[in-house]
Formats: sequence, structure tokens, C-alpha cells
Amino acid sequence: MIFLLKKTIKITMLFDFYGSLLTEKQQQIIKSYFYNDLSLSEIADNIGISRQGVYDHLHRSEESLEDYEAKLGLLEKYNKIRKNINDLEKMMTAKGILAVDQNQDLRKKLESIKSIL
Repeated sequence: MIFLLKKTIKITMLFDFYGSLLTEKQQQIIKSYFYNDLSLSEIADNIGISRQGVYDHLHRSEESLEDYEAKLGLLEKYNKIRKNINDLEKMMTAKGILAVDQNQDLRKKLESIKSIL
């Protein structure tokens, strides 16, 4: 169960980065399966192909997303930046830097950066 949840999160994040590089049909199938939680049979009925066809499209789409990530590494970079920002915030909070009134500009800047990600 946890494996499936991790896979779903990873594929949806990869889709956020690289989804526009997939074909319209691949995008539709990924959205239907991962975002709308439709079964392969339901997707097949909706788009007029076989269940096996949906499975094949889904599998190839996932492989394409993984290939894009292997070549470009945007998700990995995003995760590293996110971790460093969180670590920086913890360090600044622990040192009392973000609690001081005159440092509210730092907190605002940090929140601004976090909202971009």
C-alpha cells in the first residue's frame, strides 16, 4: 500500500514537471488514472480503446516521465532545494533569527521562496 502511494506521488510530481512533453492521450490517461482514480476499464470505456491499450499507454507514459527525469533531473533538484530551504528555516528559527521583529523581512523572503516551490 505504501509503495503504491509513493509511486503515485512520484508519478504525479513527475507529471507536474514533464506532463506537457507527453502526447495528449498519454496526458489524458495519466490524469484519469492518477488524479481521477479511474480504473483501467473505466479509462478504456471513456477513450474507446482496450483495457490492455490503456495499460500499455500508462506504462509507456510512466517510462517516459522517468526517462525525462533521468535526463533532466528537475524533480531531484526541486527536492534538494526544498530540503535546503526547510533546513535553513529550522536553523534560523533555532537561532532565534526569525523571531526578532527586525528580521521579519527575512521571514517574508523565506516564505516567498517557499511559495514558489
